[in-house]
Amino acid sequence: MLQHNEFTGKTVFVAGGTSGINLGIAKAFAAAGAKVAVFSRSQERVDAAVATLRELTSDAMGFSGDVRDMASVQDALSKTHEAWGTIDVLCSGAAGNFVAPAAVMSPNGFKSVMDIDLLGSFHVLRAAYPYLTKPGASIINISAPQASKATPMQAHVCAAKAGVDMLTKVLAMEWGPEGVRVNSIVPGPIAGTEGMERLTPTPESKAAVTQNMPLRRYGEISDVANVAVMLSSSVFNYVTGVVLPVDGGASLAGPGLLGGQP
Repeated sequence: MLQHNEFTGKTVFVAGGTSGINLGIAKAFAAAGAKVAVFSRSQERVDAAVATLRELTSDAMGFSGDVRDMASVQDALSKTHEAWGTIDVLCSGAAGNFVAPAAVMSPNGFKSVMDIDLLGSFHVLRAAYPYLTKPGASIINISAPQASKATPMQAHVCAAKAGVDMLTKVLAMEWGPEGVRVNSIVPGPIAGTEGMERLTPTPESKAAVTQNMPLRRYGEISDVANVAVMLSSSVFNYVTGVVLPVDGGASLAGPGLLGGQP
């Protein structure tokens, strides 16, 4: 059973936590009483996110930097540790995406997504390792359906997120003996996110996604955030190395874009 005020005083660090799903996760932990730090490239977004979080908790701070730059990630995590102690929950959610067929995709475009999603995830997890609460830390990686479902126009994301899921499993094995749990969440079609607006920009494309889903609807950011909180709680303290879809059953659907037709 989830303990009352279980996250009160706990330290949570969310990479990419200034918009969309990642901000939703940061807000959910803040509402649960945690001290929350966020990290992303835009100082303007960092400031706005911290202001929002401070409506929920007095302990909120943010750092601007790029997950592709190990030094900036290390600096943010070091300062978080200095201010609040060991990190109880680490969420790695920075991501990049665009729609392009592989035949015309530039090497730089492919590399950019690999560097943000996969290398960036490694940077966040590796830089955080010395500061994690051991035993007891929970790491949540934010993956994508493209990690396991071949998706046209998404070769770069398919490759990068498949790597993130395998990184999740390997680190669950390596860090488990120290009491650190590592899991991935795979959000399905979530309303109000930049990624879904890019991938399904028209009413027709949105309908193509939902018509093949068992629940026949988009999810909400809170659906993913609630799972992140529960996965990091004592209720799930024997769960690690899991790649968990939160997708309304979209992963059960047929081929094509997130369950719809390409």
